[in-house]
Order: sequence, then C-alpha cells, then structure tokens
Amino acid sequence: MPRMLDVSDEVRAEIGDEEADRLLAGDNAPGSYDCTSCRTPGDSEQERTSTVLFIGDETAVLAFAHATCLPSQVVQVTEEQLQGAVRSINGDSAPGGPQKSVPEQAVLGVTSGLVLIAGELHPALVVEPTSPIVRPGTDGVGDDFLPLLIEQGFMPVPELTSVPPVLHGWSVLLAVGQLHAVLQPGPTGGQPVAWWQAHQPLQVTDGWRAAANKHQQVLMFAAPVGSIGRQPREDLLRDAIDKAAANGKLVAAALPLAGI
Repeated sequence: MPRMLDVSDEVRAEIGDEEADRLLAGDNAPGSYDCTSCRTPGDSEQERTSTVLFIGDETAVLAFAHATCLPSQVVQVTEEQLQGAVRSINGDSAPGGPQKSVPEQAVLGVTSGLVLIAGELHPALVVEPTSPIVRPGTDGVGDDFLPLLIEQGFMPVPELTSVPPVLHGWSVLLAVGQLHAVLQPGPTGGQPVAWWQAHQPLQVTDGWRAAANKHQQVLMFAAPVGSIGRQPREDLLRDAIDKAAANGKLVAAALPLAGI
C-alpha cells in the first residue's frame, strides 16, 4: 500500500528522484515510526507523514514526522548534532547536557520554560549572555546584545501581556524530541544557519514539547547579562522576565518550529 508521505521539492533535490519515488511507493518508507519531533508513534499508512532530511558535514539522515508536527524539509546542522540525533534515534544517547553554547562572540545561556500569557501556556526560551556583547568588529566596552537583536527583527517587550509577533526566517530546531539550535536566515538567503546551538541536545519537558507542537512556535526572550540569571523554577523565571521587561531590558519574538 502506498505510504501517505510528503516529500518536498528540496528533499527530492537532495535524495534524487529515484529514491523519492521509491519512498512514495512505500518501498523504503517505514509503516510505523516514532515522530522525531513529538516522539509519539506515527503510521505512514494511516496519516500524512513528512520526510525530513537532516544534513551534517559528512552525513545525512532521513527521518519521519507527523505532517501536523513538521513539514517536509531539509535541515542543515553540524556533524556533531547529526551524530547526536542518530544516537537519540537509536536510543543510546546520554540524556541532558550543558545548557549553553559558544558562538563566535560570547557564551549564551539558554533556559527553557513555559510562560503563561493571556491564560495560555507557551513554550519559551530565555537567552542571556554570560558577559556583555559588543558589536562585531568594534572595540566598544558597552553591551550591544539587544540593539543587535532589534536590528534582526526582535521587538522590545515592556510587559508580557500578549504573544510577540512571528519573526520569519528564524526558527527553533527541535530534533528527536530535544532542543538543538536556534536558526537564523543564511547570509545570502540560502539555508538557515545556527545563531545558537547546543553542545549536546537539550532535554525539554513533555509539557514544553506538547505546547511547542500545539502552537508550532516557540517564544524567544533575550536580555543582557545579569538581567535574569539562572532560575531554578518557572515561577521565579517568570518573575525575572517580568522584571527585565519593566526595566526595558527584554526583547522577544515568536520563532516557528523546524527540525526532524
């Protein structure tokens, strides 16, 4: 029986027409699978299923997801991330991991949590550097973290009364049920590149993942160093976010989900 598979043009271009046609005919596609976004079972004979190609530096992995969780797409990631995803798919990855990464200019701390806005829970990421960030190419001593993000389209948030607008071109990579990266548009409009990526995939709670799949987006809040800090509970995190907003030290955007 033919599988109910979606194979996007960009996936087809990467794997070739012959492989794509075999998938659509059901030759190489699994019947049942675990959705690599929400990690719940799926059946490509009973429900629409997306093919998602995860491409590293040397390796590519074709994964499957509920079409309601993710569209068929190609996702460019590092070889280290891809190997982590393969280990997760095979069930032998170590859980957890440090919640920080080292991009080019600074160390960014990233915390996940659920944020209540207008009576509804939304998945959120709170990003705060561990030191001031100056504009690339300058020798300044100030902190340009928020101005740089505002130039990218993030909006200042005086208070958390409504969901921030969607920032198109940016996305959050949730792969095999774990947080891998925040992606931004490529410099020439090509494949997205990682603005932040985890050294190891970060675990998120079932509630966070369920909210992300429900809304198909994640709220990203960013604040300068020392504005929020590491908070052990979500209520304390919310209090710190509200305080940063009131002090004019918070920007935010809603980022669509991407991933495998």
